[in-house]
Amino acid sequence: MSTITLITGGSRGLGRNTALNVARKGGDVVLTYRSNESEAENVVAEIQAMGRKAAALQLDTGDVSTFADFAARLKAALETGWGRETFDNLVNNAGHGDGALVTETTEAQFDALCNVHFKGVYFLSQTLYPLIADGGRVVNISSGLTRFALPGYAAYAAAKGAVEVLTRYMAKEWGSRGITVNTVAPGAIETDFDGGAVRDKADLNTQIASITALGRVGVPDDIGPMIASLLEPDNRWLTAQRIEVSGGQAI
Repeated sequence: MSTITLITGGSRGLGRNTALNVARKGGDVVLTYRSNESEAENVVAEIQAMGRKAAALQLDTGDVSTFADFAARLKAALETGWGRETFDNLVNNAGHGDGALVTETTEAQFDALCNVHFKGVYFLSQTLYPLIADGGRVVNISSGLTRFALPGYAAYAAAKGAVEVLTRYMAKEWGSRGITVNTVAPGAIETDFDGGAVRDKADLNTQIASITALGRVGVPDDIGPMIASLLEPDNRWLTAQRIEVSGGQAI
């Protein structure tokens, strides 16, 4: 039986790349999108073209009040598309960037970052726990910025740091059901994150490459395949770990 992986924010960037790599490994995918339905449906079509099943559901991971309704819609989609009441893997990927120095961060910026990157991950995982199959996998996406500091990302990195702590507690509490929980922390990646800064600003790109052991910044294909491999049965004994995938940035 094929596995079913739920990927939040799976319509673009690292989420999209992860979804496609899960499908390439023979898995089925449910992905979420916040507002761009057509973009999400394009990813669904790409996965279906590989011969795998896929579905897209709308979700704002920063709005906890919608999670119960989302769980009901997810359960209906699982029953309709797969004849199942559970899914196997959860990838908490959805997020956004909004940089500001500590002295200039507004409460609205702080709340928006924490709602999506920490509170949303916490309560969405809680809500979906009954729908995760025994022996499943959870991957929470963090950031290299929890290890090294780049001025302007304090609130974002702090929220990601909270997720890394949460990961260990989830692994401890959910291990009795055979569910593994790990963190993947990408370094700088060429996506549209934070307005595409790493991808589009040549000076920034060059600067990051100069402090990275492998001599370049990352691309989505450096991350998606790694996350997909982490969901494989062979990784059944790996849990409560922070795995940085940065090409050796700032070491």
